[in-house]
Amino acid sequence: MKVLATGGAGFIGSNVVDALITKGYNVEVVDDLSTGREKNLNPKASFHKIDIRDKKMSDVFAEEKPDVVVHHAAQINVRESVKNPAFDADINVCGSLNVLECAKKNKVKKFVYASSGGAVYGEPDYLPADENHPIRPICPYGASKYAFELYLAMYEKLYGLDYNILRYGNVYGPRQDPLGEAGVVAIFTGLLLSRKTPTIFGDGEQTRDFVYVGDVAAANLLAVEKKTKSKIFNIGFGKPTSVNEITKKLIEATGAKIKPVYGDPVPGEVRHIHLNISRAKKELGWTPKVGLTPGIEKTVEWSKEK
Repeated sequence: MKVLATGGAGFIGSNVVDALITKGYNVEVVDDLSTGREKNLNPKASFHKIDIRDKKMSDVFAEEKPDVVVHHAAQINVRESVKNPAFDADINVCGSLNVLECAKKNKVKKFVYASSGGAVYGEPDYLPADENHPIRPICPYGASKYAFELYLAMYEKLYGLDYNILRYGNVYGPRQDPLGEAGVVAIFTGLLLSRKTPTIFGDGEQTRDFVYVGDVAAANLLAVEKKTKSKIFNIGFGKPTSVNEITKKLIEATGAKIKPVYGDPVPGEVRHIHLNISRAKKELGWTPKVGLTPGIEKTVEWSKEK
């Protein structure tokens, strides 16, 4: 089976590509390297350097004829989406729609889409938030990620294109760029290892659902393989962790004798979120295996080596 992986040189995408290749899949990577890194590319994957908005994407599909698309290419920064919502929508909606049109025309059997459980639900009515929670994004990033979910549902009804949507919590782990991607674990790890002071925006009591990238890669593998027709799955650890708590764990793991400073809260970011992952456990047969402390230790060790 051949899989086309967009964003396959990025943090999450490259880990997913590694998991697919380990399982014996033939993988084609599409990435424009705007945030992805060439060093993340698996040498066993074929690589196409191209923007997902480019009309030449149709040539890639026609040449490679993938059976499955795993779509991670995106603008992922909440703050950037607030500053420039048109740019966010151009990539996350128009770019993704370009990929989807190519998938339809080339009779792709399944489309696996990386969405955001941390952004599409907005401030939750209840916790943990399940897949049936009302959709109320409070930032353009969340709106753009959900907009494409609607396109997937529509294409399934109109053209029979099967899909799985994976709504991620806060993914962390090796290969997350402390300079180029919005991830508190990566950013703070980089600062603490450089003996610089991290800034916590707000009071630090906001909570997130931190999930290790290796577990997310495993969820993608199952989403490709399982016959779960047109489903949405929350993919997180299923437990809340405050930014203050994660900072404390990072300080311990890095051995830095540094205290964080506090700044103004970031507009468009939710106060509390963690996800109900029971559907993924039941229907995908997926469960997160890497706890927060060992996950942070793995991440810090990788960062020290790099």
